[in-house]
Amino acid sequence: ELGIDLGGNKELISRVVDKVKELEGKGFTFEAADASFDLLLRTEVAGKRPTFFTIEDWQTTVHQDESGKVTSKATLKLKANGEEISSSGTGNGPVNAIDTALRSGLEKFYPELSKLELTDYKVRILEGRLGTGAVTRVLVETSDGAGEWSTVGVHENIIAASAMALNDAVTYGLLRQGRKPE
Repeated sequence: ELGIDLGGNKELISRVVDKVKELEGKGFTFEAADASFDLLLRTEVAGKRPTFFTIEDWQTTVHQDESGKVTSKATLKLKANGEEISSSGTGNGPVNAIDTALRSGLEKFYPELSKLELTDYKVRILEGRLGTGAVTRVLVETSDGAGEWSTVGVHENIIAASAMALNDAVTYGLLRQGRKPE
């Protein structure tokens, strides 16, 4: 259905099933994250993840001023096309700021990123008894105007889980636009 030929390769199919089970054991779910599953398949088939960029480092801050206005800032160190890039962005929350910084840093290499729009963002706490210390799963829905796809990130830090899902969303979006990975 995804257009990836596993060729009846039982070893490859077994590896994919094992990887899915391993990740689902950590809280990932692929039923609602078609693009993350597609990237997982491509990684297993090719032996490496399709990569257009790497997020080397990221940092977010949230600030509330005297009037009560809250703003978030993200600073990213990226690597794309062999170049190291420092990028920053602001937003109404840390995830929006990371999204803004990621696009800002990559648009000179990938102008088609301007077509991508985050259309939905869902968070689920996986271990409710741990409250704010629980592992979280983030599902991100993205559109390029011609179609929509979903990605997933899981981490004990909600911002890290969100960054994982955004990374997958942008990577898959570039594949949809016909870009060839590095």
